[in-house]
Amino acid sequence: MYHYDARTALDELAEEATLPNPVHLRDMILRAQLTPEQALEMNRQLHSYMEHFGDVTRTGRSILEILATAPKRQ
Repeated sequence: MYHYDARTALDELAEEATLPNPVHLRDMILRAQLTPEQALEMNRQLHSYMEHFGDVTRTGRSILEILATAPKRQ
């Protein structure tokens, strides 16, 4: 459990993010029966999601890397 250990959180981030992977969302969208308008809107939202997903993952990794190497209080 990573709640208090940055190194474990960093390892878990590499294995699995809390947010659904964009590939899984894409697959869900492809399996849904959507109208052309809905499909177009879902595609726009998915592209936005992928951009933000990458940004959040990079930011989280950066924070965890700093915390993982920081000295711990006694």
